Amino acid sequence: MRRNQWLAAPLGAATAAALLSGCGSTDGPAAEGGKGVVMGISDKVKSTDPASGYDPGSWLLFNNVFQSLLSFPKGGTIPEPDAAQSCAFDGGDSKVYKCTLRPGLKFSNGHSLTSQDVKFSFERTLKINDANGPSVVLSSIAGIDTPDEKTVVFRLKTSDATFPSKIASGAGSIVDHAEYPADKLRTDGKAIGSGVYKLDSINDKSANFSVNDSYSGKAKAKNTGVTLKFFNQDQAALKKVLENGDVDFAYRGLAAKDIAGLSSTKTGNNKIEVVQGTGAEVHHLVFNVKDETAGKLPVRKAIAFLVDREALVKDVYEGTATSLYSIVPAGIGSHTTPFFERYGGSPQPKKAEAVLRAAGIKDKVKITLYSTPARYGPATDQEVQLVAKQLNDSGLFEADVKSVEYEQYEKDIEAGKYGVYVKGWVPDYPDADNFTQPFFGPNNVLNNNYDNKEITGTIIPATSAKSDRTAAGPDYNRLQDIVADEVPILPLWQGKQYAVTRQNVTGLQWSLDASTVFRFWEISKG
Repeated sequence: MRRNQWLAAPLGAATAAALLSGCGSTDGPAAEGGKGVVMGISDKVKSTDPASGYDPGSWLLFNNVFQSLLSFPKGGTIPEPDAAQSCAFDGGDSKVYKCTLRPGLKFSNGHSLTSQDVKFSFERTLKINDANGPSVVLSSIAGIDTPDEKTVVFRLKTSDATFPSKIASGAGSIVDHAEYPADKLRTDGKAIGSGVYKLDSINDKSANFSVNDSYSGKAKAKNTGVTLKFFNQDQAALKKVLENGDVDFAYRGLAAKDIAGLSSTKTGNNKIEVVQGTGAEVHHLVFNVKDETAGKLPVRKAIAFLVDREALVKDVYEGTATSLYSIVPAGIGSHTTPFFERYGGSPQPKKAEAVLRAAGIKDKVKITLYSTPARYGPATDQEVQLVAKQLNDSGLFEADVKSVEYEQYEKDIEAGKYGVYVKGWVPDYPDADNFTQPFFGPNNVLNNNYDNKEITGTIIPATSAKSDRTAAGPDYNRLQDIVADEVPILPLWQGKQYAVTRQNVTGLQWSLDASTVFRFWEISKG
């Protein structure tokens, strides 16, 4: 539930124990030479402390400065050992998970990394339970045992076959127990980890990273360091510095029209190129099922018949997204398309009218769609305005749009003040679980009062227990069908990932996959 952001191939059929044994690579020096790289990004790094950061910018830092027991390999969605030498479920119920650390692990300050640090890191995140942190990802942990310096045993409250993916995310970042307070956040802006890079400095304008000589793992840095320059949603400024050569590449935050325009730009002998990868970011319309208007199923179904996703993708996002017809996006295991099957791929006003009339609704439906201007992307207001226009063009609705700054937006949603509102989502890990349990499980992030007992009482527990993720497919198919029938949310689009780069930068394709991990070490500059 990335960073409350509401920001690929299916997992294989092998068991977690078989998938996660062995480290699969020899160790060696982290750096292979190369040059320093300068990256422009629209996101802020909201926290350098893994117990707090739950946003794309912070997790970008975590994935490069800290190690996790497991990590996602480039181009893959099955977690592999990282700080661990091996990990596996102990027993068949997916409730005990055991990891053995690789030898020689050290933090960037020279301290040894042991099982004590792993236990401390997870317990610290859970104890602090920061409102802007990832403790919710780790909520299935009941206890952690460390029988020796190299062994960590997680005892889980319930069966959780996705636990390996959860601890491979930024939520699994390991910190030095001697450097971090156990019961409060670190506030000095420093970050001490055992990852490929170390953080040298950070402020509101930039962050500087150098290769960590103490790193022990599989990655090989193809540059000598990375500088991040922050542009805080200023798309024009980010585009300008790329054109001027002040940054080597840009990631996240360029307008769709700029991505298209820059692909044909030349600066001297240096052509600017667009690198495209797999994306799993999604946008949904969310319906408060207790709202006087949106709480009526025929109204929600009528909206589902009228929304033109293809127009959204073309007119608002200029082809940088694709239409989404399920809560589980394409490229993630168990994806189906029930909204397409039930409501079609183009507007069907006659069917929308029929469902309203059958419910005795004869007048135009007056409804307000709520948006927030920047949190889910700079085109969100435009997106919601187009949806409202589509509803109004049908002659069946009288819809307007109100845009509210994010902090107030979230407060109002929690208070139940909105009937229809937009939410964006960037996954923590590439599994259907991360697109379902946060939305429909207990204490879900949508705050839309939707509760289906079959989903919460039967389907989610069943999918959580199956370490063979393909075996969970029928349950996920049933869940997707229920959501399409009851329409508590309406999927709109699935994003593609882009980086825009000068021609002499390579390796970016290895950071644009469904894992959403941005790998500094794969980037090189000629």
